[in-house]
Amino acid sequence: MLAEARRLAPRFAARAADADRDGSFPVDDFAELRSAGFFGLMVPARLGGAGAGFSEYAEVAYELARGNGATALIFNMHASVTGALGGVSDELAEALGLPAEALAARDGFLKAAAGGSWYAVAMSERGAGSRLSRMATTYQPADGGYRITGAKTFCSGAGHADAYLIAARSADDPGRVSQFLVPAGDGLRVEPTWDALGMRATGSHDLHVDVTVPASALLGGMEGLALVAAQLAPHWMVASYAAVYVGVARSAVDAAIEHVNTRGLAGLPAVRARIGRADAAVSAAHLTVREAARRVDEAPGEAETNRWVWRAKLLAGTTAAEVAASMLEAAGTSAMRRGHPLERLYRDARAGSLQPATSDVCADWLGVDALGGDPDADGVAPRW
Repeated sequence: MLAEARRLAPRFAARAADADRDGSFPVDDFAELRSAGFFGLMVPARLGGAGAGFSEYAEVAYELARGNGATALIFNMHASVTGALGGVSDELAEALGLPAEALAARDGFLKAAAGGSWYAVAMSERGAGSRLSRMATTYQPADGGYRITGAKTFCSGAGHADAYLIAARSADDPGRVSQFLVPAGDGLRVEPTWDALGMRATGSHDLHVDVTVPASALLGGMEGLALVAAQLAPHWMVASYAAVYVGVARSAVDAAIEHVNTRGLAGLPAVRARIGRADAAVSAAHLTVREAARRVDEAPGEAETNRWVWRAKLLAGTTAAEVAASMLEAAGTSAMRRGHPLERLYRDARAGSLQPATSDVCADWLGVDALGGDPDADGVAPRW
């Protein structure tokens, strides 16, 4: 998969400018991802997938992002769903007391992904962001399943995914937050709202939800698991973005090097110094992401692992924005023209520190933890 990601990245890069300009979903990129079996990356081998761990995902996402950060970001959402599902081993399920029906549903969702289905995430809401405890979307029992109503925003791949992971609060008990995997179709309506500064090709439109789903759509088969999962194992909700934005940052360095060499600017010490600092910064952020990913694979949910997860997201977001800005300055005014790779990469990189968890939230979490507090409870605002 890693070799295939490296093969596909230049193909994605060649199409990235058109998708960015039009704000159009990268249909051809996703057709190639499906054909190459990427939707089964995080699916266990016993269910027909590649059985990758978080470290392998992070390397694949980094390479895909070097081609087109928007494509890699959408793929990240699918990987976060399948990765979280695949991470629920039978042993963990037994310890949590999950019903057998939930495990059968889990296997069905994962087999479908290995067969080419892909999943989007519908979590964020206007006024609440990604904070699960503040969302207005609700669910209640209905017809042997659940009725879910509400509206989501920033739903990357809206209108193209085969199913959506939708987070909602219980109408009867607002403190109980659950997640459902809902197939595309009746009851889900996409409102075209995405016209953003960066990551324009993600198609992150609003999704309006008024749908009734069977009980098997409830992930885990038990209500109220979403907040627990976010706190105990935050890597998919926090650090999965990190590899994408480090890849975008590396692409900005590569684009600057090509521009500088083409324009004969390599003899300028200030330009060389900027590129040298950028190379070091991206390499350091990449190592941090790799360390976080290694720890997730070896000791998921442990306190030190979670610290590295939050460090990775913080460094990836801030590094991407700072490096892309510096590379634009190194290249000069001509790189600001619409259609120049650095102009697009600058805008895409800027989104890294804004996506949840934002750089400010990450820094606050780490600061509270360093000072001996409870970073999941003692922050300025609830994390989830």
